[in-house]
Amino acid sequence: MSLYYRLEGNRQAEEGGAFPGSALGNQVLKERIHRRIIEEAASNKLFLPGEGNKQKLQAVIGELCRQMIQAEPLPLPKAEADKIIADMLNEVLGLGPLEGLLQDDSVTEIMVNGPDQVYVERQGQLMLSETQFASNNHVMRVIERIVAPLGRRIDESSPMVDARLPDGSRVNAIIPPLALAGPCITIRKFAKKPFTLDKMVELGALSQMMSEFLQACIAGNLNIVVAGGTGSGKTTTLNALSHFIPDGQRIVTIEDAAELQLQQRHIVPLESRPPSMEGTGAVAIRDLVRNALRMRPDRIIVGEVRSGEAFDMLQAMNTGHDGCMTTAHANSPRDVLRRLETMVLMAGMELPVKAIREQVASAFDLIIYQSRFRDGKRRITHITEVQGLEGDVIILQDLFSFKQTGHSEEGVLEGHFHAAGLRPKFLEKMELNGVRLGNEFFKPY
Repeated sequence: MSLYYRLEGNRQAEEGGAFPGSALGNQVLKERIHRRIIEEAASNKLFLPGEGNKQKLQAVIGELCRQMIQAEPLPLPKAEADKIIADMLNEVLGLGPLEGLLQDDSVTEIMVNGPDQVYVERQGQLMLSETQFASNNHVMRVIERIVAPLGRRIDESSPMVDARLPDGSRVNAIIPPLALAGPCITIRKFAKKPFTLDKMVELGALSQMMSEFLQACIAGNLNIVVAGGTGSGKTTTLNALSHFIPDGQRIVTIEDAAELQLQQRHIVPLESRPPSMEGTGAVAIRDLVRNALRMRPDRIIVGEVRSGEAFDMLQAMNTGHDGCMTTAHANSPRDVLRRLETMVLMAGMELPVKAIREQVASAFDLIIYQSRFRDGKRRITHITEVQGLEGDVIILQDLFSFKQTGHSEEGVLEGHFHAAGLRPKFLEKMELNGVRLGNEFFKPY
């Protein structure tokens, strides 16, 4: 960078009230450093080792940052200089201001509502963080950095995108003109250590008896749907349940964005694909479900059913593919059935409602319903058996449920888990698969 360029940048910063050392001055300095890195990398004046050698890359960028900081007319305190260097490394090598939040294990979700508002979820509670972006363009650069390696695009003609980070965290982005306050990013962080049922029991999400019952249901090859509202922890529960699938089985997983963390050896993960820039090449969940039937699966796990793929999954369950699992958005166990009926109709199948209900009733054995409560905690509120069809109505029977009794002075919801003490009809199916439940599971409490 020439002396004129440096002095001209300082003059513009000072005239705008952005004195070196002030928040605005530091932001102007970071913008100049970023431009310098881009210019010198483009002209091959700056040697940037491949990303596989991250330590060398950090050293090269860090040295350039230090040179530019030392060239400032007013010296910066070491703490501020170190902060600028760290921010620039995050900007060039990571996701800029989001890097700190991504490294914070207490943060489970990140929500960027334009450049000035970044909310996070900690322990089920939303709170405004101190993280901010410099501008809408800054947010856009981060979004493009997320989607570019995946071959996806986001622009005015395609202003929404679903993607995932290298660690598996799920990302949704939406930009103007649809997002009026500026580009928005929502990141559901990928748990470094998958939750287990034991951990969920420890956190009060279900009782020990419920946990042991669900483990037996997985081993007994029941078809299960995990349902609940947005952010209720459906995928977390599905992950925890999948740990109890016998290791010798062939499991095909189907997802929009890969989130499942199965520990078995024989897993075939499939992921849907959006259209290319030319509008071709899309592969929907439904296509993958149909293809999975030709892959000799012992179990099919669909991350979430939202549309016509529900029909193909019902067909699979009703043609001998037991032990299938999926998740669905719903407001209650009964609402799960209504949602499944609607999804089957979305497949374009002009079937009578009774025929659809017969398919649903004979396909699914168990509904696990969970909720996120006002205190931020997530709990399994119902474990419900699908008993079958009587007339035009599918009969459901709650086997376990959560009874709310009130709130503590600290605002924590109080209640207890309740067992109905009933013997489900699917016990015979479980016994055929070598799983027998003891009488302790059928005592009310």
